[in-house]
Amino acid sequence: MPPVYEPLEDVHIIRETADRIRKDSIWMSTRAGTGHLGPALSLAEILAVLYKGIMRYDPQNPGWPKRDRFILSKGHGCLALYSILSQAGFFERKLLEEFCSKYDTMLPGHPEMKLPGVEANTGSLGHGIALGMGMALAARIDGRDSRVFVVTGDGELQEGSNWEAAMTAAHHRLDNLIVIVDRNKLQLGDFTENISQLEPLADKWKSFGWGVRVVDGHNIEELLSTFKQVPFVCGKPSAVIASTIKGKGLKAAENKIEWHYKVLTRQQYEELKNELSLEELGHE
Repeated sequence: MPPVYEPLEDVHIIRETADRIRKDSIWMSTRAGTGHLGPALSLAEILAVLYKGIMRYDPQNPGWPKRDRFILSKGHGCLALYSILSQAGFFERKLLEEFCSKYDTMLPGHPEMKLPGVEANTGSLGHGIALGMGMALAARIDGRDSRVFVVTGDGELQEGSNWEAAMTAAHHRLDNLIVIVDRNKLQLGDFTENISQLEPLADKWKSFGWGVRVVDGHNIEELLSTFKQVPFVCGKPSAVIASTIKGKGLKAAENKIEWHYKVLTRQQYEELKNELSLEELGHE
């Protein structure tokens, strides 16, 4: 069965999708009074481009074997993932009201596979690339042309398991594996370079045997062009280092350490509604 969704090249639609991811993330986190808002806001364009312009999937048949897979290794950024999955049609948008609303919610603070469209439980950092590597290798063994896209946080790269997986993926020449590093340069508590220096990050990935591109993670045209070129090198997995701004789109949160785990108060939300064109889900 062919996928219901076919990739688009309409930059205007993709930009509207990214805007909706931000609005949904702000609204959901304010409603729940919790959530990792800053880490979600830096992902908007990346997810909008992947789900609207690049990936193959069928929201009516989430288990379609030939689908591309997506893993949000930085699971704390799940506000953005929930928004894009709802926009892609994996579930009714009204379900977004349940974010962190009860113990057994379908939309907890880190994604779980009980929600249609979620390929892996994530949140314990450092596992997404290894999971993606396994899926990419399985696709090859099964003779499928499915691709696996993994988004990892830059602070998350301090976990050694990522580099074990990167080395193994290169060894197996998994050019159907694409890792996107959300390089917003911030993590819980400080800037990444003050905690454990990552630079020169592109050179590190190259030395592990990966094809590498460095892009503006908020430039939709550049992201589209870059993802259409994967694999960058035949026989090598691809790494996209996406330079982003943590908290992008919410001025009070941009590049602010404290907004790793901070949300708007209801009063702040009401004050910003007109400026950011925010809408309640039931009043769209």
